[in-house]
Amino acid sequence: MDLDPTPEALQRKLYFLLEQLQDMARELPPKYQMRVPIELLSGLANCLLNDTVFEIVKGLMEIQHVTEKHLFQQRLQVINENTLEIQNMINTVMDPEQQQLQQTILLVRHTERLKQTDMKLVLQLDQKVTDQQVTLEKAGVPGFFVTSKPIEVKVQMYLLDFILRLSKMDIPKGVK
Repeated sequence: MDLDPTPEALQRKLYFLLEQLQDMARELPPKYQMRVPIELLSGLANCLLNDTVFEIVKGLMEIQHVTEKHLFQQRLQVINENTLEIQNMINTVMDPEQQQLQQTILLVRHTERLKQTDMKLVLQLDQKVTDQQVTLEKAGVPGFFVTSKPIEVKVQMYLLDFILRLSKMDIPKGVK
């Protein structure tokens, strides 16, 4: 592998990356296409000339997957605790009317507990998004900055998808 590519090879790689990014951008719904101008794609192609951004994005993706699994496990744990509490109540309360009343009370409590857990998990996911935005902005990746506006977050998700798709692509010979 050529460790110090010639300016011509870098130029070919830049054109290739830009062409791929433009093709991907054309596939976006129209309301997002207008938020991904050629200047942004050009800056992104330039940024992707070395593999650092690919490695950062892959690392962020791995961290996100581990986080999502952990959060899912936390949610399952709450559901299991709720189920055990109902089982214990059924095993200890013998009177059917009392069981029904206790079950209703537990159901209300469990619904609220799960709702609070879900809200906590969503906040943690939102924080993960912010962490990713900060990391990519510090790495100088165009299009990334801290935002919670849904349309801007969606554009950033599309840009991440572009980067991941490019990282899996075979760049033709003579372009590398």
